[in-house]
Amino acid sequence: MASRRSRALRDALLAGLLVLLLTGCESQLVLRSEDLDRGLVIVLPGIDGRMPYNEAACRSLSEDGLSATVELRDWTAPLGPLYNQAAVSRNREAARFVAARIEAYQRAHPGGSVFLIGHSGGTAIAVWAAEALPLGNEVEGIILLGSSLSPGYDLSRALARSRGGIVSFHSALDGGLLGVGTVLLGTMDGLHSESAGKVGFRPPPGEAASAEYAKLHQIPWQAAMLKDGHGGGHFDYMGAAFLSARVGPLLKNPAWDPRLLASVR
Repeated sequence: MASRRSRALRDALLAGLLVLLLTGCESQLVLRSEDLDRGLVIVLPGIDGRMPYNEAACRSLSEDGLSATVELRDWTAPLGPLYNQAAVSRNREAARFVAARIEAYQRAHPGGSVFLIGHSGGTAIAVWAAEALPLGNEVEGIILLGSSLSPGYDLSRALARSRGGIVSFHSALDGGLLGVGTVLLGTMDGLHSESAGKVGFRPPPGEAASAEYAKLHQIPWQAAMLKDGHGGGHFDYMGAAFLSARVGPLLKNPAWDPRLLASVR
């Protein structure tokens, strides 16, 4: 009897460890929780997970005159960046947890706005979380910083779940991680190609897709961004000056009209 209990306990511990390895231990940094009624900004980091540089990025957003709670939500598993890049099915499941968080927030705070910000691999989680939202649940906008999705990934469903649409920043100079890196190791959606964060997204054919893609606003890196501390590199998106100049205005003005979009270009 004791032996059977020992085996059962061992099996339960091993099963729990396996779940932890596959799903990760969700880690969050929550800033300005007192402003939760006003809005929620969910920041989804890259495949390296919660790190000091993306914590600092969240703090800079929070301290830049934003009246909303900023939440850094680490979706990664503890098996390392290469696993987090390649585990498409597991990552889609992680995105469904983010979608559930959005639904719960919107039930509790029906007047609050929700924005999703993804960096690198986190852009896929942002897009997939929006896709997982049921009809009737929308976010205000989605901001993609150096996306490691493939250029041909169909954003139509995510665009349909976002009132303002998607603003995607990309850089032709980001050829290490989002060029050679994803050609060799694969994009977040499992293709061996350059990433949209390097070359931009390509709209799919068809009139229905074209209607949704009117809400996709792509902003390539340009030399004018040097003054904001962005030299075209993969991690430059997370600098305080760039976030203040290019991302902050999108979060403070939910109506993404042409004048606002022109200003952040």
